[in-house]
Amino acid sequence: MDTKTVNQMHKEYMFPCVTTLYSTPLAMKKGEGLYVHDWDGNKYLDFFGGILTVSVGHCQPEIIKETIDQIQTLQHCSTLYTNYPMVMLAEKLAKITPGKLKKCYFTNSGTEANETAITTAQLHTGVREIIALRHSYHGRSPLAVGLTGNAAYRAVGTNIAGITHALSPYCFRCPLGTSYPKCGIACAEDMEELIKTTTPGKVAAFIAEPIQGVGGFVTPPKEYFQIAVGIVRKHGGLFISDEVQTGFGRTGGKWFGIEHWGVEPDIMTFAKGLANGVPIGATIARPEVADSFKASTISTFGGNPVTMRAATATLTYMEEHRLPDHVEKMGSYLNGKLLELKDKYKLIGEVRGKGLMLGIELVRDKKEPAVAEILQLFENTKKRGLLIGKGGLYANVVRITPPMTVEKSQIDQAVKILDQSFEEIRVP
Repeated sequence: MDTKTVNQMHKEYMFPCVTTLYSTPLAMKKGEGLYVHDWDGNKYLDFFGGILTVSVGHCQPEIIKETIDQIQTLQHCSTLYTNYPMVMLAEKLAKITPGKLKKCYFTNSGTEANETAITTAQLHTGVREIIALRHSYHGRSPLAVGLTGNAAYRAVGTNIAGITHALSPYCFRCPLGTSYPKCGIACAEDMEELIKTTTPGKVAAFIAEPIQGVGGFVTPPKEYFQIAVGIVRKHGGLFISDEVQTGFGRTGGKWFGIEHWGVEPDIMTFAKGLANGVPIGATIARPEVADSFKASTISTFGGNPVTMRAATATLTYMEEHRLPDHVEKMGSYLNGKLLELKDKYKLIGEVRGKGLMLGIELVRDKKEPAVAEILQLFENTKKRGLLIGKGGLYANVVRITPPMTVEKSQIDQAVKILDQSFEEIRVP
């Protein structure tokens, strides 16, 4: 087998919507730690981590050992039965999440986790209306697509009524044409008028990512969530923190992204890095909120013992290696190096994010999105053995999200490649 054959088969047998990066897609064969290999024998330093999913490195031995042991013990058990790995993970999540969050529901993905969260909020409040943010991404089901504030992910439009999109706290491209801090956090204050003019005056919930992932790592001002959530709660709504990308130490120093803003969610959702690549989704809520969901529902693969064991092993590894603290140190170091690149290249309009969730927005004059240039950057970094991600409404934001076990030497290697790759870009 080789890359050419794999890519030919992909084109022939996969939906065309299964899009890939690079002019010649990278066909992965194996991974180990921070590195992956393709079918042609090339080795790459992975600074995207399967979209923030390989949280502690590819094929981490301690987690693989636990996962294999569970496969050989009990491979499947639907939610019609209880199983110890499931309740063990639920207990661990209850202990590390902030505030009064306690009761869990497990699914297969972030999409399902958000579906569960929205339904729970609607049942608890008796209200249907939901507020999401522009530039957001919450999944690929009809409801999750409706919540998502990006046209590129709305293949057939919005089919779910009762969803309103608030202004994104996107300071680099302020939707109100002002600047922080003189703006008075007007994007958050606008939540009041949004509720009064586009809803019945009551809402079920406000769902938001602490840092918008697919949206291009939009990072709000420190006051944003306290103001916005305060207004939502005044109108009877709950706050759902979508931690699919920001959870489990990714933002550095704390377990969850929203903790940086000092707001306690009523519901949290997880996926991606929770099980280091094993498919998982999880929703956790305050007991009185969770207890509102009494209708019958099942999830055939939600709470699967193999997935639950892998997730618990991942969290145990994170705890034992104090990864939130490690991420804070490595993130600060990486951020400093990226800011040095910003000083060197006019193409870099802004470096933003927290911890090891850092974005580089590429622009031309007057903040015109540098779309052609980011494609050049991807080809340049790939040929030098570095994998990166991208996002943003205009797909002009580089997403830098290595596994959280990254060390300074690997950061130096990645930044050196980025520097060489930026140097080679030719602006039209």
